[in-house]
Amino acid sequence: MPTLAIVLGLMLWGQLGSAQSPNPSSKLEFEVATVRAAKPDEPGGGIRPLPGGQTYTAKNVPVALMIRLMFHLTPNQISGGPGWINTDRWDVDAKAEHPASLDDLHIMFQNLLIERFNIKFHHETKELSVYALVCDKGGSKMQPNTGPDPYDIPIQGAGRGKLVGKRVPMSYLTWFLAGLPWIGRPVLDKTGLTGFYDFNFEFMPPQVIAPGSPETDVGPGAEGPSFFTAVREQLGLRLEPEKGPVEIMVIDSIQKPTEN
Repeated sequence: MPTLAIVLGLMLWGQLGSAQSPNPSSKLEFEVATVRAAKPDEPGGGIRPLPGGQTYTAKNVPVALMIRLMFHLTPNQISGGPGWINTDRWDVDAKAEHPASLDDLHIMFQNLLIERFNIKFHHETKELSVYALVCDKGGSKMQPNTGPDPYDIPIQGAGRGKLVGKRVPMSYLTWFLAGLPWIGRPVLDKTGLTGFYDFNFEFMPPQVIAPGSPETDVGPGAEGPSFFTAVREQLGLRLEPEKGPVEIMVIDSIQKPTEN
């Protein structure tokens, strides 16, 4: 079972805007982009935008993870595709002609993946176990942030069981929560919050026995609030288990890219 550190190591390299299929009539593309197979012995890896809002880079990353990040999906929202999409690793360097919002950069990266990997896909909707993220009785305790886009990762680790959020939209928060191993299911935004928010969040990292089980939230003798309690007390939000419609991306075909 992945630890919190491993989960954050994957998630903190990728910041997501709103997930959407590119609109062919207003297609956003990088001006220059290279995609190449990573070196077999290359250590580590990650994917992130660089300061300035113009460049995106990925090092030693499977295409399945790139799809997850760019299309704002959890692992159980991707279906189909050959095994190599999870095992083969790739390096990507892409630069836009002008600085762009992170939402636009992610659409550019979506288009890049579709073109270079010749991805054909369709969407299906399935009824799955989910968490609904809702506001608690007292309302949100997060601080609104109306400042400019800093082109930085919105949720970052600040030590064991500590997270700092800066200019976080609910679309990112729900995706981030869904990727934690003790959640283990999609999270639907039912907060009604449409802005960007700052917060400090501290909890006792769980001992995961079964994904999605609040009862196994913390181990015996643990100190500090459980994760689910901290969400309510520190963010003013609640995670409520329910069944709900979830959009699934079904990969019909995908090909390894040719040399640039």
